[in-house]
Amino acid sequence: MPLRFTLRQLEYFVAVGEMGSIALASEKVSVSSPSISAAISQLEKEFGIPLFVRQHAQGLSLTQAGRQMLERVQVVLSEANALVDLAGDISGAVRGGLNIGCLVTFAQLVLPAVRQSFQAEFPEVRSRQTELNQAEIFSALRRAEIDVALTYDLQLPADLVFETLLELPPYAIIGDGHPLAGADEVSVDDLADHPMVLLDLPYSSEYFLSFFVSAGVPPVVAERTRDMAVMRSLVANGFGFSIANVPFLSDRAPDGKPLHYIPIRGKVRPMRMGLLTPTDADQSSVIRAFVGHCRQQYQTGAFPGLAPAEAG
Repeated sequence: MPLRFTLRQLEYFVAVGEMGSIALASEKVSVSSPSISAAISQLEKEFGIPLFVRQHAQGLSLTQAGRQMLERVQVVLSEANALVDLAGDISGAVRGGLNIGCLVTFAQLVLPAVRQSFQAEFPEVRSRQTELNQAEIFSALRRAEIDVALTYDLQLPADLVFETLLELPPYAIIGDGHPLAGADEVSVDDLADHPMVLLDLPYSSEYFLSFFVSAGVPPVVAERTRDMAVMRSLVANGFGFSIANVPFLSDRAPDGKPLHYIPIRGKVRPMRMGLLTPTDADQSSVIRAFVGHCRQQYQTGAFPGLAPAEAG
């Protein structure tokens, strides 16, 4: 008998199963909620079993049968993607889906431009992006929720492979009225005398605080935030200095107040930005094409304010 369901419907089922909500699944796959709801109903009718328990206040949870079906559907979709990859390898074409993760601290600066230029070169690829912190990137790669990530070399585990694209030295972010605002450069000792606004993300905060540990001077952490834009506004409004590695293209905080970006002198480790993939992953033609595209983009200096890493 001919199948009366599609791979697309199976993709929607997996999205709802992973997100626990039709609304969240809709955002993940960029499809309207009614379309996803209709697909789930069609699958339940076709399979003759309930896949989810509907709880008005708590969203959807998989039934026992739904959990078993989800595991099998994930295998089916993986094999379907492998067929697309095989066809691409045979024909020399690059087509299919690509899920890209990116560290939240620089996603706004890097990822949209990378995706745009990649899809212009490979129009048959459907790419999606997810902004994550470092710990979430590790988890998403291991669960195959993303295929590749743009991130920093922060506490990288042995089961993931990192390829450096850029070296980004740290600098202090100073508000207009700060005593250090007119300095050409500052040291960690200079900064230790002033309140600090810490970008408090997993692994990133340890990196920034390590400067003070190495210098043997304790920082005065006055404010903590997990949002880069909030951090810049706190600095601009006099709550303290902060530290970053990503160069901003504007010398203004989100609220319009001025900021100063001052290099930090001394022995402070630069952050390396690059591509992260699983060690044992059998990379598809799409992933290989994306990795190659990123290499080419960064080596040619395609992104304002970001320079290629030095050889060696």
